[in-house]
Amino acid sequence: MANVSVAAEWQLLYNRYYRKPEVYRMTWSHVDLSRNKVACAPFGGPIAVIRDDSKIVQLRGESAQRKLRIFNSSGLLLGETIWKHPGGRLIGMSWTDDQTLVCLVQDGTVYRYNIHAEIVEPSISMGKECFERNVVDCVFWGNGVVCITESNQLFCVSDFQNPNPVQLADPGIEDPPYCMAVIEPQYTMSGNVEVLLGISEPWVLAVEEDGVQQLGVDVLRGPLQKMAVSRDGQWLASFTHDGRLLVMTSNLNEILIEQECESALPPEQLAWCGMDTVLLYWDDILLMMGPRGDPVRYFYDEPIILIPECDGVRILSNSSMELLQRVPDSTESIFKIGSTSPAALLFDALDHFDRRSAKADENLRLIRASLSEAVEACIDAAGHEFDLSRQQTLLRAASYGQAFCSNFQRDHIQEMCKTLRVLNAVRHPDVGMPLSIQQYKLLTPSVLIGRLINSYKHLLALRISEYLGMNQEMVIMHWTCSKITASLAIPDATLLEILLEKLKLSKGISYAAVAAHADKNGRRKLAAMLVEHEPRSSKQVPLLLSIGEEDTALMKAIESGDTDLVYLVLFHIWQKREPLAFFKMIHPKPLARDLFVIYAQCYNHEFLKDFFLSAGQLQEVAFLVWKESWELGKNPMASRGSPLHNPRIKLIDQTKTLFEGANKDKESNSLFGEANKDKDFTFESKAAEEHSKLLRAQHGLEVSTKQAIFVDSSISDTIRTCIVLGNHKAAMKVKTDFKVGEVTHINRTEACGLFQTFFGLCLPRQFL
Repeated sequence: MANVSVAAEWQLLYNRYYRKPEVYRMTWSHVDLSRNKVACAPFGGPIAVIRDDSKIVQLRGESAQRKLRIFNSSGLLLGETIWKHPGGRLIGMSWTDDQTLVCLVQDGTVYRYNIHAEIVEPSISMGKECFERNVVDCVFWGNGVVCITESNQLFCVSDFQNPNPVQLADPGIEDPPYCMAVIEPQYTMSGNVEVLLGISEPWVLAVEEDGVQQLGVDVLRGPLQKMAVSRDGQWLASFTHDGRLLVMTSNLNEILIEQECESALPPEQLAWCGMDTVLLYWDDILLMMGPRGDPVRYFYDEPIILIPECDGVRILSNSSMELLQRVPDSTESIFKIGSTSPAALLFDALDHFDRRSAKADENLRLIRASLSEAVEACIDAAGHEFDLSRQQTLLRAASYGQAFCSNFQRDHIQEMCKTLRVLNAVRHPDVGMPLSIQQYKLLTPSVLIGRLINSYKHLLALRISEYLGMNQEMVIMHWTCSKITASLAIPDATLLEILLEKLKLSKGISYAAVAAHADKNGRRKLAAMLVEHEPRSSKQVPLLLSIGEEDTALMKAIESGDTDLVYLVLFHIWQKREPLAFFKMIHPKPLARDLFVIYAQCYNHEFLKDFFLSAGQLQEVAFLVWKESWELGKNPMASRGSPLHNPRIKLIDQTKTLFEGANKDKESNSLFGEANKDKDFTFESKAAEEHSKLLRAQHGLEVSTKQAIFVDSSISDTIRTCIVLGNHKAAMKVKTDFKVGEVTHINRTEACGLFQTFFGLCLPRQFL
């Protein structure tokens, strides 16, 4: 009897059964689909409703201002907002793959909303010509849209994530097309969207970005009034001018199905039911037509909306949501009237077993050879059921048969039970996602989790993630950010405790990301408290800088031992603070101070000198100045003996003064403490003085001899060069001024003579 009651709800179309169970009774009130524009998302997604401004309707006590309302599939309100956008009449709206509502208005502007009716910025423009010429019609798909203007020009946006409006080829028509359909880019040879236009001629125009083709010239007998492309882009269902349904290949080369319809008037809606049949809807009748056999008729006394799915069509009316789909083979084999398949006998055996009848054992003996197939069929049928009691009965039948089947994979039932628990949870009217098992597998659990958290069903998403063994970080992160946004009245300390309690559920969660969201929402103190719990310095330090906690950021960077992070903080503070404040910050931190000194020694001497001066380290400034004097000597523009040597002498004199000052300030306290208190720089001061004196003497010799061969040579080389040039007076002066001893002088002179003799040089005697 159970089999009879189940099969009695089916309709036979040629040799295939179809069923149309009611999924929900709609909980909304005062919603009339005939007065509104409606956009329904696939995969059991939300429903957007707004009053149709192209119709004259009675307000019935409602406000003259239009409201955009978004419901789940059971009619539960998710969000609403007043529609106050300029741009003219609303041409069309649809849901993208990521459940963003896109609304195209007359001037070519596309407005976007999330499922809570919150505007998503920025809006998108279809281009200047759409703004000037006005959009009259559009077709949406996946993440794109094609629109046509009053001048019959086509414009396309292929991806709303990267909107780039493109004008397609000119179709060259004067009158508006009767109908328009789109073949998505992934199903075309060119990889670009292809737009099919039904015009007044017995062919269809296929418009792409680079050209226009005429399709179906030898196949069609008249114009097409309505078109619908199958989900895989291979087939085209169309309604002709003389009331025929044609199913053709998408290139219109071949007609596969041709059937007469009951009306020559074009249907209000034309949609595919899976890949097997086509639905046509007129005012009060829904016609389902297949390849063969008489059509199936469904009568409605209220308007409906057809929502194509991968395995059927959801039918939305003012009062209910139904799912029209082909009866799965496993379900048909069990519940078909008079079925004697192994699965049907196994299901019947369970009924006899519950009634303690010996016929249960008889049925099992009959199907022992194919018992595993019967068990598999019961499991599969349970997965396709929406009714909970029927799911349980089918799974019990499978479990009953499995007990007598030794070679069956016993984890199949467990996997199906897990899947059904998830599906039943999301099908609950409060959640409102009537997913079939085929849709669930195509959607994938991770996408389902993402949609649940976008609907603020965080607890359910967390439990499903835990149940399926998935990472819970995404759920907790989204809940935390949503909690911060919605808890402006809760004090920071209280909110921190609430957040930490949940954040501890996931070990690898990024506290820095949560803190960044808090800072974005104006909760800087909360952000600073949250970032303290971030264990990864590479994420912690940049965020501390972004919220203005430079001192803490520098401390954390130093503690991490990562020199790259320390440099990041140093450069950030360097740009934001005054030099003196910057110096005071890094003085007591040896690692930061040393890294700064290493960098500044290579790239910024002047700033480094300021740093050493602020610290009272005159000797370090002196060393830098002395180094600059040597760098000046390497200047390719400064040839020896030129006046450019004078700045070098001044720098060396400055070095001498600085070393003397360092000796005088030894007893004074500096920001570096007592590190240099016992050091003496008398030698450095004297060396600088001698160096300056030598440079002056060498410069004078180069001027007097007009030969640039003295500067930067040693005292001994200077004396030797004077002797070689025969300038004994100058050599004696250098010897006297720099107190060169007689032995040293004689040894150097003799060495010079030996050097010359070795190389066979014959110099005049007076040169020696």
